[in-house]
Amino acid sequence: MHGAFTDASSWARVISLLHAAGSTARAPANPLRGLTHDAAYIKNVVRDIDVPVVLVGHGYGGAVITHAAADADNVVALCYVAAFGLDAGECILDITSRFPPMPVADATFTAGLPAQLPGGPDSELYISEERFPQVYAADLPPHVMNVMSVTQRPIAHSALTSRSGPPAWASKPSWYAIATADRMLNPTAQRFMAQRMAATEYLLDGSHAVVLSQPDAVVAMIREAAEQGTGRGDGGELGQPF
Repeated sequence: MHGAFTDASSWARVISLLHAAGSTARAPANPLRGLTHDAAYIKNVVRDIDVPVVLVGHGYGGAVITHAAADADNVVALCYVAAFGLDAGECILDITSRFPPMPVADATFTAGLPAQLPGGPDSELYISEERFPQVYAADLPPHVMNVMSVTQRPIAHSALTSRSGPPAWASKPSWYAIATADRMLNPTAQRFMAQRMAATEYLLDGSHAVVLSQPDAVVAMIREAAEQGTGRGDGGELGQPF
């Protein structure tokens, strides 16, 4: 499950490596409209999969899988990649305000929506195109960073204050890839959340876009979670929606 400011294509390299290793994978689009709405969507995706599932979340996508998978019996493990693993009653801003601010704090701007849908958000959050490469994807080639900056998907501002339900990580084994050069989500906050959920930790020297910059390491973590979550040694027939 991708996070804010990007889309499911951010998982392309990870998916290619998983397919090459004989694993199945799905990367549904995260609506980025709010935690309750987005979690309900991923619940429906998981419900239609008839094999054990490893749920993987990046950034805000971690909050979505945490909220969505608590009562999903076919989810056998959770993987967080520089992601929010919220506790019950917690929101994104509770985490970001608990630790020193990151460069993204002064690189974002809010845009109002010209036409309102009933029950929809009234504003969305973007990263400025000029600052996007520096704060989100500093370890990617310039042409990739530039494309990402102009194709970013905004997140509803209200998603930052949506409260999580009982966390799935309290009852399911978890893995966490900490991006040590992240300028979006404080690495200290990542370590705090990883330790709180008693996750198996992977330390990756990469930016918030570590899914793209270090896909091999992310795949290694996912396959380890798959093997231990199912008791299999081959990481094969396993659904892995991101």
